[in-house]
Amino acid sequence: MDKFVIEGGTPLTGTIAISGSKNAALPIIAAALMGDSPTTITNIPRLQDIYTFNNVLRVVGAKVDFNDSENQLVIDPTLVSYLEAPYDLVRKMRASFYMLGALVGKHGYAKVSLPGGCAWGPRPVDLHLKGLEAMGIHIDLDKGYVIAKAEKRLKPASFELKPSSVGATANLVLAAVLRSEEFTIHNAAKEPDVVQLCNFLNKMGADIEGIGTGTLTIKAVDNLQGIEFSNDPDRIELGTFMIAGAMHPESELTLTGCNPQHLGSFTNRLKETGAHIDIDGTTIHVKGPEKLNAVSITTKIYPGFPTDMQAQWATMMTQAEGDSKVTDTVYFDRFSYVPELTRLGAKMRLDKNTVHISGKTPLEGASVMSTDLRASVSLVLAAMVAENTTEVLRVYHLDRGYENLENKLNAVGAKIQRINGN
Repeated sequence: MDKFVIEGGTPLTGTIAISGSKNAALPIIAAALMGDSPTTITNIPRLQDIYTFNNVLRVVGAKVDFNDSENQLVIDPTLVSYLEAPYDLVRKMRASFYMLGALVGKHGYAKVSLPGGCAWGPRPVDLHLKGLEAMGIHIDLDKGYVIAKAEKRLKPASFELKPSSVGATANLVLAAVLRSEEFTIHNAAKEPDVVQLCNFLNKMGADIEGIGTGTLTIKAVDNLQGIEFSNDPDRIELGTFMIAGAMHPESELTLTGCNPQHLGSFTNRLKETGAHIDIDGTTIHVKGPEKLNAVSITTKIYPGFPTDMQAQWATMMTQAEGDSKVTDTVYFDRFSYVPELTRLGAKMRLDKNTVHISGKTPLEGASVMSTDLRASVSLVLAAMVAENTTEVLRVYHLDRGYENLENKLNAVGAKIQRINGN
């Protein structure tokens, strides 16, 4: 397995272009299967999860052409006939479960394996299945597979998501746009990923109202057509690089191709640390403060502080003056980075779903182990401010969610070497 060898203590100075969002791309890739003609999507990141999902689409019969040098994806769904997403592929990434809504919505039948994904925490799909049943879709479970069957037209219905869920919202929207006379989702997710999916489907010809609110109303249309569409920039990558720019007093980063509105409450919280942040359209300028203030955060659903940023924030807080807390109310056990940062010298104590951090602590290079995507990048952030050399093992997690990470960081002053494993 590949690893990073990182020489720390170097400030970051320069410009980084933000890549397209993986989390926003995956549901619209699934939605492209529902058209009667090909769809072209630009600003698709070169990530392992994208390649894996492309293969899931190929299994069901879609023609997929990913020009990764141009970040352009063309999907032709006209020959889709094998309505099954097998375990061997779905286990590699949870987002393959979007195939359930897309296939049953378009074809009235789907057989999709229950998903795998990151190694942390239970992430049940019960909400997806209960919502589909509320819509009138018949659901069976058979040897680890979900089998969904739907009539051509389903009677008006509604479902309330408890709690709100991006994945369940997306799957229900996908299933409803060609099937349900009228389906209302209460407490729908309002994340930019869901907004993009709904806008994408409406551009294809769907009828979705309430986009960006907690109530979505979908009325079935007879067909959808392929379109040309540009994917959103990655707000989590953006937030990660903003934190990287704030962690060293001599760092100064310019981040381009951003959508600052997608950051929700994150930007204001980062300003509380003393970081200097200037926003000019799609460009964000971040300068590290002389003294980093300790700021406690609690994750919440959008537009609250994102759970995908809490590991990076906790890492930054090890370099802040004073004590702070990071509480995750979305996923209670997303703290596998804590013992690894402690190996580098961080003073952190985990109490249920809250990590208590005492700063400022000098970090010293050591060997640390990646366990999931966001934990992995938190270790890279720590290594870049630690003294001497740090080895970050099992960086394949990073390849799932950060495009060209080491090259982007090296271009602005980091010293990261990828060592290929056997």
